[in-house]
Amino acid sequence: MSAFDLPWLVADIGGTNARFGLVTSPEARPSNVAVLAGADYATLPEAVAAYLVEHAGGVRPGAACLALAGPVEGDRYRLTNSSWAGSVRDLGVPYAVLLNDFEALAVSLPHLDGDDLVSLGGPPPGAGAKAVLGPGTGLGVGGLVPSRDGWTPVPGEGGHVTVPVAEPREFEVVRALRAQGLEHVVAEHVLSGPGLVRLHRALAEVHGVGAPDLTASEIVAREDDPLCAETVEVFCAMLGGFAGNVALTLGARGGVYLGGGVLPRMVERVRTSAFRTRFTDNPDMADYLAAIGTVLIVAPQPALTGAAAWLRQRARTEGAG
Repeated sequence: MSAFDLPWLVADIGGTNARFGLVTSPEARPSNVAVLAGADYATLPEAVAAYLVEHAGGVRPGAACLALAGPVEGDRYRLTNSSWAGSVRDLGVPYAVLLNDFEALAVSLPHLDGDDLVSLGGPPPGAGAKAVLGPGTGLGVGGLVPSRDGWTPVPGEGGHVTVPVAEPREFEVVRALRAQGLEHVVAEHVLSGPGLVRLHRALAEVHGVGAPDLTASEIVAREDDPLCAETVEVFCAMLGGFAGNVALTLGARGGVYLGGGVLPRMVERVRTSAFRTRFTDNPDMADYLAAIGTVLIVAPQPALTGAAAWLRQRARTEGAG
């Protein structure tokens, strides 16, 4: 079996869920998509085996591209918010490669348009370097830069930079989080699903009020609850400031794309929030940032699209498939 024999296995492995799909022809979008709960499997190879048997008819893929939420070093991976770790060689696939999950999401960007995207302000994304970021179980960041062969993804761990704060209330939130045991507060601590929970708890402490323990989904759903509404408001504002920092760092004149599992649940609230105002709120670079479009990815499983595009590009480069 050659390295690029079809079908291809593509995957998006997060701290909570593992998403899988099959690519049955080079130009096809992933099919047989299934979402497995990571907690149900002790290892990634076990989850892959279960997917192939239960959702893919027991096929043996000739190639695989797996996007993982954590650092990737050659053939080895370690998920940031899961115990899964090991080598992609353990999958027994003839040709298998690992990408950071936001590296794969970055590769998908040129393949997204129309109903796949919702504008969050500014002009439509254009040519030039692109940035992608998004809150889920963690906070992912990646980039995409033009290259001679098309596009080159730039992986990163930007979610672990020091938390961006700009307003007095946000400084009080950070003080509360430090008092609760987070000596060094990073962006992911507040700009993620678990971050919404921390932010809700910290705001309650700032205001000196009691608050029930709620999940991120419950916080987003309780729009009539003042503290929950404030939590989402602060979350969106801080996310806007963080996105502006990423845009400046990468020189992302081709647009800033937001993904992850949290934002698609509250599209309209992000659009009407202070996100865009905070994105451009830089006294030295306001005009630069105002010219950068910000969009929310609402396409289903875009990282799978990116993983498939990566395999397609490699197959063409190596004269196969």
